[in-house]
Amino acid sequence: MSKSVGIVTGASQGIGRATAIRLARDFSELVLVARNRANLDETAEAVKAAGAKPLVVDADLAAPAVAQAIVDQALATFGRVDALLNIAGAVPQTDLFEMTDAQWEGGLALKLHGARRLTIAAWPALKAAQGSVVLMSGNSALFPKAAYAGVGTINAAIVALAKAFSDRGIADGVQVNSVLPGPVMTERRRSYLQHWAPLHDMTVELATADFPKEAGIARYGEPEEIAELMAFLVSPGARWMTGATLRLDGGEVKST
Repeated sequence: MSKSVGIVTGASQGIGRATAIRLARDFSELVLVARNRANLDETAEAVKAAGAKPLVVDADLAAPAVAQAIVDQALATFGRVDALLNIAGAVPQTDLFEMTDAQWEGGLALKLHGARRLTIAAWPALKAAQGSVVLMSGNSALFPKAAYAGVGTINAAIVALAKAFSDRGIADGVQVNSVLPGPVMTERRRSYLQHWAPLHDMTVELATADFPKEAGIARYGEPEEIAELMAFLVSPGARWMTGATLRLDGGEVKST
């Protein structure tokens, strides 16, 4: 394993945690960022077991000054940044007419502006390393609906932001792509199903089984499957891929 340093946000659970553990096979050091310190420490132990040295940074990316502080810690500890994987960001799945200004602002602050600020803060180091960036979006970027307008709108903005960064990256030698997962069985989805099921007079078991059928897919995705794509995008084999928006969704999106 050559010396390489990655930053993974949202590393305390779900896709972020799975990605950090997967990258530990390819990277020598990983900076793990999230708000939940206890969960981050668990991820750090798994990363160490998989072969990489972790640096745990419990931070809220919605705070403007946090991005530069994370990069400063990464550089002070490891001396470089080769890859940045922006995975953090939960947006309430709330109806368009019920979503409050605070919910909109919270989703934008964490998922959109958090990724924007961190990518800009890390850009000089990424440029020096000729590194890679991935921004996590979601399939709802392609079909925003009234029932979850905030998720779709902010995910669409993430795709546009990734395109803008990739345009600058062509000149600077920084590769930038975005990923659109479909329905993945994470802790957040389990929590959502537990909330959604009784509102629709369904058991959680029935709601869980019913959703893939409604989405036209065979099953939910697993976080580890998304992690494999993330690992590929920051690998040497994907180096010419930049400005791409990649879906991994079990066939949920039927258009080309």
